[in-house]
Amino acid sequence: MKRKRVVIFIILAAVLAALVYWQVSQWRRFDWETFSEETENVNWGLILVAVLCVWAADTLRAWRWALFLRPVKKVAGITLVASQFIGFAGLALLGRPGELIRPYVIARRVGMPLSSQMAVWMVERIFDFGTVTAFLLADILFSKSLTTLPVYRGIRTAGFVLTAMVVFGIGVAFVLRRFGLQFAAWIERQLAPRFPALAGRMSRRTREFSDGLNTIHDVRSFALCALLSGLIWAGVAVSYRLVTYAYHDPEVSRLDIPEVILLMFSSIAGGVLQLPIIGGGSQLATIAIMKSENVFNVRPELATSCGILLWLVTFMSVAPVGLLLARREHVSLTELAAAEEGAELSGNREIEIGQSGNRVIGKSKT
Repeated sequence: MKRKRVVIFIILAAVLAALVYWQVSQWRRFDWETFSEETENVNWGLILVAVLCVWAADTLRAWRWALFLRPVKKVAGITLVASQFIGFAGLALLGRPGELIRPYVIARRVGMPLSSQMAVWMVERIFDFGTVTAFLLADILFSKSLTTLPVYRGIRTAGFVLTAMVVFGIGVAFVLRRFGLQFAAWIERQLAPRFPALAGRMSRRTREFSDGLNTIHDVRSFALCALLSGLIWAGVAVSYRLVTYAYHDPEVSRLDIPEVILLMFSSIAGGVLQLPIIGGGSQLATIAIMKSENVFNVRPELATSCGILLWLVTFMSVAPVGLLLARREHVSLTELAAAEEGAELSGNREIEIGQSGNRVIGKSKT
């Protein structure tokens, strides 16, 4: 498994290096002095408020996670706030290997099996992706400012295709919610003769996903989770707007909510390519769309400054708080990341989280 992760890391690094080289090759007239001046002259008070918006959004995630848990265990949302910050600090500092730290920490906090929190994490991804797509669709349908962009038709087509994919995914999710166990058994029967390990893994993941969908047990719960999801991503969008407004140059400060939603979506899409601490894809995607002549046509120096600052505010700002909370709760991010790898190697075992100092303990059902 370590070899697999090394290969993935090398591939991501190569892709990001190619993207950086391509960006730099476009910046032959890049003025580093102008870049420095643009960055120094931002309104740092607004930047601080933007950071607070991001922290507020991450805090709301704790209450949403508590709602997901309500059918099986009542948990106060406030007790999960530290887990959210620790998890996002792990993601910021360790890259994608730290993605699943939050389920580990929460499983230990609430005394539940890791598999149950993995299922909740999957449901959270559905709500997040659906909400961001809804924001983008509203942007396309109701924003007059976006219609003036040369690439508006392409953005509209991409938005509609993405919406169709989300609707299809939601439909598949509801089918799995009802027939997940039967589908998992069918997968195992079909694949077990030739690929027993793959059959077990796919069957187990299908059951976990199906179980996770049962966290939404009535219409009221769905509405509350949808409302919290909207507030979470509205907070992130406001933080983007505050960062752009913090610049004195009208090339950036003129960008309003419809434009920053497009920026936010581009940043999320680029964030798929990410390396520990230095990020990569998120900044490059944001910078590329800002300086594109067919989109916002911002000068390279200003686009670079704003793209980096947006990444620091929306992605990295949680790391200091998360590390402080991890220290207070005696949590080791590196050990939790290693435990994630152990869970993937566990086959049909159910990994549970137990607390003994900052150790991660695995227990086999067999």
